[in-house]
Amino acid sequence: MKFIFTLFILGGLAVGGWYVWDSQPSIRNFIQDKFDGGEFRTLEIRHTAEQIMGAHKQQLLKNSEYTFLEPKLQFYPYLLMEVKYCKDNHTTGEGVLLWGLTDGEMVVDTLTWQKTHGFEDCLLAKAEKNDFNVIKTIVESGGSLDREKLYQKFKVESDILDDWIESCRAKKLIALSGNKLRLHFQDPRLEVTPVTRLEEWLVTIPAKYSVQAKKNYSTAQIKKLTHIVFGNDFAIRKMKEVFLPVYSISIQNPDGSTLTTHWNALNGKRFEDSASQ
Repeated sequence: MKFIFTLFILGGLAVGGWYVWDSQPSIRNFIQDKFDGGEFRTLEIRHTAEQIMGAHKQQLLKNSEYTFLEPKLQFYPYLLMEVKYCKDNHTTGEGVLLWGLTDGEMVVDTLTWQKTHGFEDCLLAKAEKNDFNVIKTIVESGGSLDREKLYQKFKVESDILDDWIESCRAKKLIALSGNKLRLHFQDPRLEVTPVTRLEEWLVTIPAKYSVQAKKNYSTAQIKKLTHIVFGNDFAIRKMKEVFLPVYSISIQNPDGSTLTTHWNALNGKRFEDSASQ
C-alpha cells in the first residue's frame, strides 16, 4: 500500500511539473537558463541600430527638430521545429518550421520575414479540427464559397456541417456575406507548406544581457495548432525555442512626444508583431 501511495504521489508531481513547465514561461525560462548556462539561442544580428537609423533617417526624421533616442534591443521568442510531412501521395518532405510565440503566426521566409496571417485568430478562437476543415475548404476555393457548394465538398450530414459552420461563425473565423461564406481575416494567408525558408545562423548570447519579449502562446498551443492545420501525417521530430533580435528605435518629436518603431536586426526591415504594437 505504501508503495502504491508513493507511486501516486510521484505521478501527481510529474503531472504538476508538466503543467507548470507548459503554462508558466517565466519558470520554464529560469530552469532553461540554469541548464543552458544562462545562454539562449538567437538568430544572428546582421544590422546594427546605427545602420538602420542611417539608412532610414530621411523616412524617420522629418526635419532637424526630430531626434533619435537611444535604441533598445529586444529578443522575440519563436518555436523552431524539425518536421516531416506529406508533399503528395508519393513523397515525404522534411525541413524546419519557425513559429512565433508572440504573434502566433508561421514565418514563411526569414530573408523577407514573410509570415502567414490568420493562424493567430485560430489560436485566440481555440479552433478545433472541424473548424479548420471548413476554413481550409474556403481557402482552397479562393476565400469564399456558398453554403451549397460547401455541402458538396463534405461527406457528412448537412446538420453536422451546419454545426461546424456555426462554430466558425461564433468564433469569428468566417463571416456570411449574402449567400457566401468567407474568411473573416484581412488579407488571409493560410495556404502554406509547413516549412520555413531558413538560411540563417543561430548563435548563443548570455541571457543576463538580454531583454526578452513576453510570450503570448505556449509551445503546447503551437504544437496542437500545427497538427490541426497540417494533418495527421505531419510530425515534429524536435523543437526548441530560439529568438529574433529586434530594435526599438524611438524618435523625439518637437512637441515632446515620442514615436517608436521596431526593426528586424536580421534583415534590417520594419518589424510588425502583436507584441510590438
